[in-house]
Amino acid sequence: MDIMRSINKVLCLIILLAVTAIVLGSCSKKAEQKELKVYSIIHEEETLALTKLFTEKTGIPVSFLRASTGELVNRVITEKNNPQADVLLGGASSYHIQAAKEGALEVYRSAGAANLPDYAVASDGTWTGFCVLTLGIGINEERYAKKFAGIPEPKTWEDLLNPAYKGEIVLTNPVASSTAYLFVQDQLQRLGYDEGWNYLLTLAPLVGQFPDSGSAPAKLIGTGEYALGVSYIHALAKYKAEGFNVKMIAPPQTVGDVDCISIMKNTQNLDAAKKFVDFMLSKEAQELMSSIDFTIPVNPEAKGAEGSIPVTDLDLIQYDVQKASQQKDEVLKKWAAEVK
Repeated sequence: MDIMRSINKVLCLIILLAVTAIVLGSCSKKAEQKELKVYSIIHEEETLALTKLFTEKTGIPVSFLRASTGELVNRVITEKNNPQADVLLGGASSYHIQAAKEGALEVYRSAGAANLPDYAVASDGTWTGFCVLTLGIGINEERYAKKFAGIPEPKTWEDLLNPAYKGEIVLTNPVASSTAYLFVQDQLQRLGYDEGWNYLLTLAPLVGQFPDSGSAPAKLIGTGEYALGVSYIHALAKYKAEGFNVKMIAPPQTVGDVDCISIMKNTQNLDAAKKFVDFMLSKEAQELMSSIDFTIPVNPEAKGAEGSIPVTDLDLIQYDVQKASQQKDEVLKKWAAEVK
């Protein structure tokens, strides 16, 4: 009997040690959960909401740096051999293509991209779109009525060239902002390169301000500091929903692109980065983002917020994203030299 008791004690001790090892191992794994670092081009409010939900669903902590497209894409390229972040969140596809050409992005083909439209998925697997971006004209109706009584509101891109609008148009700086570069490419591609530049160089002297942030025009129009501006339509829709005196115009021959997500080459947190990409392609994440800023989801199962404009209601050009990427350095150099 004493022998049996001794054996039972030993067995119990072994089982206890095994259970303890499993528990400690599990706790250790949780403790070792590495923080995901994100460079975010989308607004801080959306970034906070999305990263919070991601952490709730996965347990992976997230920190982020919010800055303009140009600044963060340059960081990604400069840091490609020793990345200081794991994911680039936001920015039009041409910027992700630029980073990929510099060897700064990891290849990842998420299962969540299987049902996305072709324009939202990079052929080389380096980036994936998570929402549709479209440009339009924003009008502060109260300021417009005071400044331009008797002049019909602009309905087309050409209507913005009215000399009467001098100083009352706000357009972001394409050197710093993907929003404005998309506008520049819209004109170059719909009109042809030379005629497109004629348009841009006619418009530029009428612009009262060229802020660096793509979100600035919608805000400046909404608060009545300018009568007119070029902005993403979803940004205008957001200010309108918040009660600002903003009218959205979707002119013919506008341009559509996608806000993208990509993973940094040489990241030391690849598994978490892949999970974040999967999350951003999900119905839940895209509907959350649309509920905050009225973006149009690319996931066919996700519904855009009430007040957003469906892609089917837009007259879009056949946008050549590869051309936009190839011309970027040349176009921005010309812009910097000729637009004062």
